[in-house]
Amino acid sequence: MHPATEETLPPAPPVAPHDLRMLVPAAVTWLTTWVATAEQGLLVGAVVLVGLVTTGLAARRRSALLGAVALLLVAGSAVGVLRVQALRSGPLPALAADEAMVEVEVVTGTDLQVSTGPGGDVGWVRGELRRVQGRGQDHRLRAPVVVLVTGERIEAWRGLVAGSRVRAEARLAGPDRGSDVAAVVRIRGAPELVAPPGPGLLLVERVRAGLRDAVGPRTEEQRALVPALVLGDTSAMTEELEQRFAATGLVHLTAVSGANLTLLLVFLLGLARAVGVRGWWLRLLGLLGVGVFVALCRTEPSVLRAAAMGLVALAALGLGGRGERRGLRHLCVAVTVLLLLDPWLSRSAGMALSVLASAGIVWWAGRWAAELSGWLPRWVAESVAVPLAAQLATQPVATAISGQVSAAGLVANMAAAPFVGPATVLGFAAAGASLLWAPLAEFVALGAALSAQGILVVADVGASLPGALWVWPVTPWSVAVLVAGCVLVAAVVPVLLRRWWACLLLAVLMVLALLRSPVQPGWPPERWFLVACDVGQGDAVLLRAGVRAAVVVDAGPDPVAVDRCLSRLGVVEVPLLVLSHFHADHVDGLPGVLGGRRVGAVLVSPLAQPLQQHRQVQEQLAAAGLSARVAVPGSTWQVGEVSWRTLGPAEVAAVPLGDDGSGESPAENDASVVALATVSGVRVLLTGDIGAEAQQRLVGTAGLEADVLKVPHHGSADQDPGFLRASGAALAVASAGRDNSYGHPAARTLQLLETSGTRVLRTDTSGSVALSGGPDAVRVTTER
Repeated sequence: MHPATEETLPPAPPVAPHDLRMLVPAAVTWLTTWVATAEQGLLVGAVVLVGLVTTGLAARRRSALLGAVALLLVAGSAVGVLRVQALRSGPLPALAADEAMVEVEVVTGTDLQVSTGPGGDVGWVRGELRRVQGRGQDHRLRAPVVVLVTGERIEAWRGLVAGSRVRAEARLAGPDRGSDVAAVVRIRGAPELVAPPGPGLLLVERVRAGLRDAVGPRTEEQRALVPALVLGDTSAMTEELEQRFAATGLVHLTAVSGANLTLLLVFLLGLARAVGVRGWWLRLLGLLGVGVFVALCRTEPSVLRAAAMGLVALAALGLGGRGERRGLRHLCVAVTVLLLLDPWLSRSAGMALSVLASAGIVWWAGRWAAELSGWLPRWVAESVAVPLAAQLATQPVATAISGQVSAAGLVANMAAAPFVGPATVLGFAAAGASLLWAPLAEFVALGAALSAQGILVVADVGASLPGALWVWPVTPWSVAVLVAGCVLVAAVVPVLLRRWWACLLLAVLMVLALLRSPVQPGWPPERWFLVACDVGQGDAVLLRAGVRAAVVVDAGPDPVAVDRCLSRLGVVEVPLLVLSHFHADHVDGLPGVLGGRRVGAVLVSPLAQPLQQHRQVQEQLAAAGLSARVAVPGSTWQVGEVSWRTLGPAEVAAVPLGDDGSGESPAENDASVVALATVSGVRVLLTGDIGAEAQQRLVGTAGLEADVLKVPHHGSADQDPGFLRASGAALAVASAGRDNSYGHPAARTLQLLETSGTRVLRTDTSGSVALSGGPDAVRVTTER
């Protein structure tokens, strides 16, 4: 037996002190530009006054630091105010305030991004408005705008290359306060190409299209992921794939980020050093890689920000020749310059995450890579250290935004890290090869696709683990606890990384922890009878039918979210599944309910529209050996502890189909299944998405009185006060997504309920909501 190897390990290299001199100026610039873009004159005046006072103190004490702070207070305020004034002056703000119908000419700056909501698909493009014609005037200008496209016009805009000059009929709208655009352009007519992009942009598009063609023969998910990794092109990413990446903390890989660029440069320069490239040639190769990255990802503000953060992280790893001691200073200088160039970055969550990720890499990654290099190849050590450092540094902010902690994120990022560099580098190589010979590009893209498959496996396995995501309350104290926890973990990490057996043991323990749902004190409460699951902008309500059994009403938009909610409640049997109607925010999560559970009867709306969602539901039910029954008003069910009586829809209006057969219409909401369920002696009125007109038809229906009301349509403003009063509910639950773009629940609806003496519970602010007890005393428990 040999003695323990710990005693023979070489001592850790000495840690060079970080240069913190630019930290205060960078923080001051961030705060100043944030205030300057808030469009609050008194606040800006106060900051300038502080700057003038600080100037006097700096002169009196001859302090260079105070002088720099004073200069940045004044300069940041001036830059922000001037930029805001430039956006809010001229003819455009007045036209936008009046929501004028105009003809516009816009130069697109990005590819079309499409998102799906309850009302259908919405596409948006950032661009520059060059001409506005309306109300008898013709204005030529250069103003940043957001272009919104809906309906059948989306396909016409999808084919436009960034840099195209397009003419179209549109209605203008004003931006939100603090926005970095001058107006919102809502397209009303077909686009007319006025001028194509320049030769440079056409070449970039040719390369991007060449990469998409090169991965064309691969699997659907590989075809989607490789362009996303290389170019930030997420156009082929499905919603389900995006959800898997979000659950495992890998979503940053599909965005143009500094961390992703750093991984690319680490891999590229690591290979270059392995073949003997040194000195300035190594640095020039790194700069060339950044240049190609920026060109192919297009020179948008987010790309330039990512490039700056990537170069800072590169220096932190010692590849830039300066070493990690100056990395933090480089980062602070980059932040200061970027904020003075674009003061709205101070309000960007992406900017905050990029800076924190780079700071984590600067502060930790070099040291951690050195510790790992004792038993791993250097390039593997750096591939593991970089995402680990970025994940820990960004977790508190990511949690403050999402209300969740990706417990699988640390393991998933480390497991995926060895595949990211090869997939990205080979993807870039395939994009370049597409200009030379298509078969060569396909051959190189095969390697990128195989590497991407490793990431896909990690995302798939990680997202399927019950403990992948933990709900975390978003309060100052809870976020402070999370910050302290991340700092503590970061302090312990170097000790663990030096010992291979400690890393292996920790990995095993983390995987075991992920195999079961996280235990949250007090959740779920004992003898709960109703839970409104937090599934984002959608509905999923559970009624306790027995031990480990529940009636499920709607499945929400996300299979992962609804599955996690059911798993945490221990539900393995669904004797009755009700889909109130076929909109995506109520049925797209259906696989999350069906997977691994026994499902009995299925009730659905009598209106089989939208056609696409209806067909999708039918196929998923058939694959599970189930068939749907149409809900009939007046029918009753006894399902374990739940008594169910269907009340509506009272009538089903005909819905005209659009050209795409989507049939998106408020009539589909009004065709929702409405029911009164009694569980644990408490009457619960379930209303789907019915609007005021359908609510009025139900007023006077026997059995409408309830103790708990599921607020119709996520609390939209389309409510009938008489219906809300007729329910007589003491409690109301509004299921909506956090910071959703629809404004749900609406202030008018909340006021109507509160003035009726109804207490409103909201999943967007409280997370999942559980009711327990009985009719004499209902207890409310919320996840957050």
